[in-house]
Amino acid sequence: MRLLVVEDNEELAELLAKGLRAAGFEVDGVGTSSEAQAALASIRYAAVVLDLGLPDGDGTALVRELRNRRKDSIPVLVLTARNGVDDRVSGLRAGADDYLVKPFAFAELVARVEALLRRPGQILGTSMRLANVGFESDSRQVLIDDKRHVLSPRETAVLEILMRRKGNVVPKQLVEDQIFGLSGDVASNAVEVYVHRLRKQLADRGAKVKIHTVRGVGYMLTEDE
Repeated sequence: MRLLVVEDNEELAELLAKGLRAAGFEVDGVGTSSEAQAALASIRYAAVVLDLGLPDGDGTALVRELRNRRKDSIPVLVLTARNGVDDRVSGLRAGADDYLVKPFAFAELVARVEALLRRPGQILGTSMRLANVGFESDSRQVLIDDKRHVLSPRETAVLEILMRRKGNVVPKQLVEDQIFGLSGDVASNAVEVYVHRLRKQLADRGAKVKIHTVRGVGYMLTEDE
């Protein structure tokens, strides 16, 4: 799952991205409200980690725009050095889902993000299964016949995207956004390459699932009958 981190302090932004990636998330980072708006307009993120003190405006304005104008229910976790009750209330009333005051323990940040994504209507389930294939989102474990198998990070990411939407067509663009985000130029066949590798990995390990290619649209994971 891909998160958007909005933080103008470059050192802190780098630490946040590194820690969240270590926890199993894909991360894009921006440093201004305008950059965040552009990113949110082009990519569907699982959640936003947002600093309130941005150089081009207060982060609460961004939250209000998401909630009021765009009618977007994406989870937003606010990070701020402001520890007053009024500040916390203001952020929550603007539409933020949770509030974490700096400095904070990184383990708490990860736990809060995971908690937001487990809420009804959000996309984080801790365990998924289809036929003899299982996936544990917290440990990033892939299980086939209850035995652990190691896939590359991007093969694992593709499997998770398809497992979460099993039986439904997943647009190719969504897969690309979730894997590569704002990372820059992506080869036109990059998604196909990772899907091909994942197919082979699953087949070689006896997985009883099948990845279908829906031409011109995307991919679908089903039980292999």
